[in-house]
Amino acid sequence: MDDADPLLIALADPARWRLVRLLAERPRPVGVLAQLAEARQPQTTKHLQTLERAGVVTSQRSGQRRVYALRSGPLRELAAALGRLADTADRQGGSRETYDRYGLSLASERRAAEGPGWADERSFRFHRSLTGDPVAVWRHLTETALLAHWWTPDDLRVSDLVFEARPGGHIVLEYRDVEDTGIAGDAEGVGDAGGAGGPEGPGGSGSSGESGSSDPVVGRGDGVVDVARPGERLAYRLSPRLPDGGAAFTAHVDFDLRPTGTGTDLDVHYLIADSTVESADFVAGIEIGFGQCLDKLATALDAAHDTPHDATRPSARTEGKQVQP
Repeated sequence: MDDADPLLIALADPARWRLVRLLAERPRPVGVLAQLAEARQPQTTKHLQTLERAGVVTSQRSGQRRVYALRSGPLRELAAALGRLADTADRQGGSRETYDRYGLSLASERRAAEGPGWADERSFRFHRSLTGDPVAVWRHLTETALLAHWWTPDDLRVSDLVFEARPGGHIVLEYRDVEDTGIAGDAEGVGDAGGAGGPEGPGGSGSSGESGSSDPVVGRGDGVVDVARPGERLAYRLSPRLPDGGAAFTAHVDFDLRPTGTGTDLDVHYLIADSTVESADFVAGIEIGFGQCLDKLATALDAAHDTPHDATRPSARTEGKQVQP
């Protein structure tokens, strides 16, 4: 149904819901309904008029009485609409499944975070067989205009990015919700690291906690490039930031590229160091979020494979500079 609001509003009142239940049994006059509902007749009449305007009951005069009857059609339409909503929420895969998986991981990591260093030496390994040669993959790993399209989990977008692809080069990564248009209360480059998807390298679905802030920035991190061998190896350190500006932990991320007959094999080693108790929400999202990022990288390379080379190359002004899509 296109607009269920009037019906939902009408049914939300307990007194009107009682009348609907009585009318489901059989048509009844106002006076009888008032008696059965243990209510005053004028108030009962007002409730019935609200239900009639919402289309869920109908009435007709019979001598001195007005008799009301239930219309089942609108109720069936509402039930079908609610059923479709439930089916959408229960469908396999998608953001709800990710939400549930993250919730399980979050509970486990919070229990484990008993003191500083609790997650040190934890590591995650990822592998992707990618379309495109190592040169193309390297560009997507290091050029900000290309990085901005994949270096976030599915529910976030890059709002600020600096990546200087040289040893000692600076990295800045900032996330916002993918549906946040930045129209209301959008202060560029300002905010805490709260919310889903803290920047623990590409892809965390973690949170630094509920700060109560209305700031649209939900994640921010910074770091430095350690190794940059074009087409072969990229390694960097990146620290997601807590609301107070401190580092949640340091991620040591190492990308190894190997050419294959059909493209490039990419192996990633993600190692945690300097973990704080507050980092639990970030750590909980690494496996899910980083995997989503790499899946988006694979999709981007598939699309670029059929696109002329010049069409995907950013101008020199954007390489290693800020990108604010």
